[in-house]
Amino acid sequence: MSIKITRATKEDVPELLGLIVELAVYEKEPDAVKATPEMMIENIFEKGYAECLIARTEGENGNKGIAVGLALYFFTFSTWLGAPGLYLEDLYVKPEYRAHGLGKRLFGELGHIAQERGCKRVEWRVLKWNQPSIDFYVKRIGAESLDEWDTMRVEGQEGFERLLALRQE
Repeated sequence: MSIKITRATKEDVPELLGLIVELAVYEKEPDAVKATPEMMIENIFEKGYAECLIARTEGENGNKGIAVGLALYFFTFSTWLGAPGLYLEDLYVKPEYRAHGLGKRLFGELGHIAQERGCKRVEWRVLKWNQPSIDFYVKRIGAESLDEWDTMRVEGQEGFERLLALRQE
């Protein structure tokens, strides 16, 4: 099976959203996806807040092939390292294409991009119950778990209103 990994384009957005919905279902959050094609185009391809790789089967006769995986990422900055980092927001491979090295290849591409951009780290989060992914990250990639860190979040209009109120204190 031949699969090609390329940088996603605006034309890939419908398939990217389909993969994102599949990921949400896998992560037991089927109704959590609020992204629209318009939001994806604006925020990824026009404003450049994130970048995305797409994995496709090799198409025939001008067909672009089937989208089977994605890696969506953006860049951060480490004050301690004084250098950028690559943050992987989501990586997803369709179940029937797993265990064939595609996840490793996507991480390899991310490593190439990170090195090309002068990044000093690649980071991501994984759900604590997702043991197959944790095993892959630790055993196959050599990733370290940062157990001493917790993720914090403020989300939605109500959350932003609380933040804005802090300006008045």
